Amino acid sequence: MRHYPHLYIDGRWTEPSEPREVELVDPTREEPFALVALGGATEVDRAVAAARRAFESFSTTSLDERIALIDRIIDVYESRIDEFSELIAREVGIPVANRAQVTGPAEHMRVARDLLRDYSFESRVGGAIVRREPIGVCALISPWNWPVQTGVIKLIYALAAGCTVVAKPSLNSAASGALLAEVLHQAGVPAGVFNLVSGTGRVVGDALSHHPDVDMISFTGSTGAGKQVGAAAAGTVKRVCLELGGKSANIVLPDADLERAARWNVQRCFFNAGQSCHAPSRMLVHESQVEQVVPFLVDEAERYCLGDPLEPSTTMGPVVSAAQFKSIREHIQSGLDDGANLVTGGLERPDGLERGHFVRPTVFTGVTPEMRIAQEEIFGPVLAVLPYRDEDDALRIANDSPYGLGGFVFGRDRERARRVVNGLRAGRVSFNGAATDSHTPMGGYKQSGIGRSMGRFGLEEYLEVKSVYGFDDEAQTLPTLFG
Repeated sequence: MRHYPHLYIDGRWTEPSEPREVELVDPTREEPFALVALGGATEVDRAVAAARRAFESFSTTSLDERIALIDRIIDVYESRIDEFSELIAREVGIPVANRAQVTGPAEHMRVARDLLRDYSFESRVGGAIVRREPIGVCALISPWNWPVQTGVIKLIYALAAGCTVVAKPSLNSAASGALLAEVLHQAGVPAGVFNLVSGTGRVVGDALSHHPDVDMISFTGSTGAGKQVGAAAAGTVKRVCLELGGKSANIVLPDADLERAARWNVQRCFFNAGQSCHAPSRMLVHESQVEQVVPFLVDEAERYCLGDPLEPSTTMGPVVSAAQFKSIREHIQSGLDDGANLVTGGLERPDGLERGHFVRPTVFTGVTPEMRIAQEEIFGPVLAVLPYRDEDDALRIANDSPYGLGGFVFGRDRERARRVVNGLRAGRVSFNGAATDSHTPMGGYKQSGIGRSMGRFGLEEYLEVKSVYGFDDEAQTLPTLFG
């Protein structure tokens, strides 16, 4: 049994004021594998106070100092990548073969570091100076499905901006949160600049959201929890950045390469066992072509090797918890009850896996827009294939959702595809499976969130804007804000 008995506050490992711990359950073996300390409101107060004290000096550090700090963090992190890979396999079932989960964070650190070299914190508009200054103490609440990368994206841009941080990882991934704190401590992050308080959302998350000395809160998680964070934060009018749920649609136009579109959709939807907010969990296919894509969908879904995520041959591990396992199976049952056509997968356990929270990759056709599996975020390896009549019908179905995080379009006619891309109400849209870029903003429309992360837009979430007048001569030496 691993043991993480400490929180990280003001540069020191410290036990909670009231000894409390939670067991982390390995979703593969359904057995406890770690004990993690739980903080409470007292620890939140101490961490916020430490961050407030540290902000006075850290906010005035030079860009060269912050760049050097990020370089040290990168070096220490990369020396411990294998530890992170093994730990998140045990924590949340992510296969060690999924290297993107552990190599991605270092890439985001490098993007933030390089941005600092070119970013203008002062610009001019006419004769005025427009300054961007660090917002202050930032509360960062991260999810379990990308347990390292999401937390890293939040904290590295906060540090790049000159802010100080109180981080709360998901309880499901609290051990990797502690390991990340070890990295930052080893890299020499100044005392109070980064603090870690593990705990429940009901206690620690709520205390951070309400805290009058927290200037900004960045939350990634469900839409329901995000609404609670936003409501709590409103009491002190703190800035809120939310990345919430998704039910992304992939519109496959009639002239698309159907095999390529189908295989890519399965790969992207079932990545991370479907536990991704950007997953294209709705595939929209012209009504005359649905039967043509089914063999490709089935073949690709049945290629997954389910098993122990610590085995290099495993390409899909278990879902994170018993609660998630139950929820996904309820959604599959609802698809059956509503009359959708199950073409592969289903409720039965995968062969040879009698223990663990394993869900068979599942594909439904004959799905209609009002069905529960077409409307709700399932957060598991379940794909709903919906037919459409024409381009307008496809956009109507795709946009008929409270979510607007991601979107996808496949086709050959670029002008037509661009028109469809522009019609999707979503924060990120990819054409023909094009890869995303960590320099570009990520965030959602509608109930998928507020604000953006990553790149220049992500950095500016952690910056306040100040207009300064009366320094006309000095302003002329600065770059113009609007080109």
